[in-house]
Amino acid sequence: MDRPVVCIVGRPNVGKSTLFNRIVGRRIAITEDTPGVTRDRIYAEAEWLNKYFTLIDTGGLEPESEDIFHKNIKKQVEVAIDTADVILFVVDGLQGVTPVDRDIANMLRLVDKKVILVCNKIDSKNRLDNIFEFYELGMGNPVAVSAEQGLGVGDLLDEIIKHFPEDKETEYDEDLIRVAVIGKPNVGKSSLINRILGEERVIVTDIPGTTRDAIDTYFTHNDNRYVFIDTAGLRRKRSINENVERYSVIRTLSAIDRSNICVLVIDGTIGVTEQDTKIAGYAHENGKGMIIAVNKWDIVEKDHNTYLKMEKEIREKLSFVSYAPIVFISAKTGKRVNKLFEMLEVVNNNHNLRISTGILNDIINEAILMNQPPSDKGMRLKIYYGTQVSVRPPKFVIFVNKKKLVHFSYERYLENQIRENFGFTGTPIRFEFKEKGE
Repeated sequence: MDRPVVCIVGRPNVGKSTLFNRIVGRRIAITEDTPGVTRDRIYAEAEWLNKYFTLIDTGGLEPESEDIFHKNIKKQVEVAIDTADVILFVVDGLQGVTPVDRDIANMLRLVDKKVILVCNKIDSKNRLDNIFEFYELGMGNPVAVSAEQGLGVGDLLDEIIKHFPEDKETEYDEDLIRVAVIGKPNVGKSSLINRILGEERVIVTDIPGTTRDAIDTYFTHNDNRYVFIDTAGLRRKRSINENVERYSVIRTLSAIDRSNICVLVIDGTIGVTEQDTKIAGYAHENGKGMIIAVNKWDIVEKDHNTYLKMEKEIREKLSFVSYAPIVFISAKTGKRVNKLFEMLEVVNNNHNLRISTGILNDIINEAILMNQPPSDKGMRLKIYYGTQVSVRPPKFVIFVNKKKLVHFSYERYLENQIRENFGFTGTPIRFEFKEKGE
C-alpha cells in the first residue's frame, strides 16, 4: 500500500525548500537565495503525529523564465502534482501576490486535488495582516507560517494530515531498502534511475552538475520497497565554484549516510578515477553495502579481454571494497539493469545477515586450528569466543587476552574465513576486539 504524498509548489524563492526541510526535520533540499536552485523533484519521508507520508519539493515555476532547465522543471512539477494527494501552494507573505502566483493558482484550480495555500515568511503577529490579499487567489484560507523559524508549521501539518486518503498507508516502513546512487558527475546516475523507474523522474542533460540535490525516489520491485537516492556527483575541489555546488557535495555524503546500500556508478568508457576511489572509500568507512555498476558498457569498444581488463582495474584500484559485486550495464539501453536488482536483493540480505554465536565460534575455532594466532615477545594471542552484535553492517565482537596482539593481517584472515562460509557479498564486515572484563 502506498503512502500519502504531499507536494510543495510555488514560484522561486518563496521558501519551498526551507519549508520542506522544516517538515522533514533535516536539511535535504538545498536552500540558497538564488532562484532555480531546486531543479528536480526531491522526495523524503516525513512524519507528524505518528502518521508517515512522502513529501516532495519541486523547482520554482517561472512561466517567463529563459532558463534552459525551466521546461524540464515545469514537467517535473506537473508530474509531482499528478502524484500528490495534497498540494501545498507556497507564496511569499512579504512580497505579496505576484502575476506568477496568479498563473500558478489558475493552473492548480484545474487539478482535482486538495490545495492548501501556505503564506510563508510571516514571522511575527504584526505581519498577519499580510495574508489577506492572498484571498484573491481563490484557494481558500491561507495558512500563515514562518518556515525559517518554524512558526505555524505544526498547524499546517495538522491541516495536511486531515486530507490523507483512507486507503493510504501511514505507518512506518522498517523494510524500506535505502539505495544511494553515487559517482562522479555525468556517469549516468540519473539516467539509471530513470531507466529503473520507466519515467523521467530526474532531470537528465549532458551538462555536469544538473542534479544538485540528493533526490529520494520510491519504487517497488519483487515485493521489495526501495528508495533510490540520486546524488549530485562529487567533483574535484578546483571544479567547485558555486556555494550550491559545495552544498551538493555535502548532500552526496549525507545521502550515503542515509542509505543502506550504495551503487557506485563508474563510466565504462573512462574507468576508475580518483573521485570514484574517494567516494567508494567514504561509503566503505561508513559501513554501507556496495555494488559497482559499470555504465555505458554498450558504447565501449570491446575485444575478448575487455571485460576482464576492466574487472582487474576495478579490483586493483578499489581493492578495499573487494567484497562489492561488479555489474556491467547500460542505463541507455536497459541492458543488465535487472541484474542490478538481483544484486541489490543479495546485498541487502547479506547486509542484514546474522550468524548464530555457536556457528560463529565453530568457524573461529577451525580458523585457529588452521592458522595459529600471532605472538609477540613470547606472548601469544588467545581468542576466547566471538559474537555478532549488530547488522547493517555485520559487526562481530571477539574476546581476546590482549588486544595489542591482534595484527591486521590476522583480522583479515578471520574475515576471509567468515566470508568463505557465509559469503557476505556486497557488505563490509566490522570487528571489535575486547579483553575480558571490558
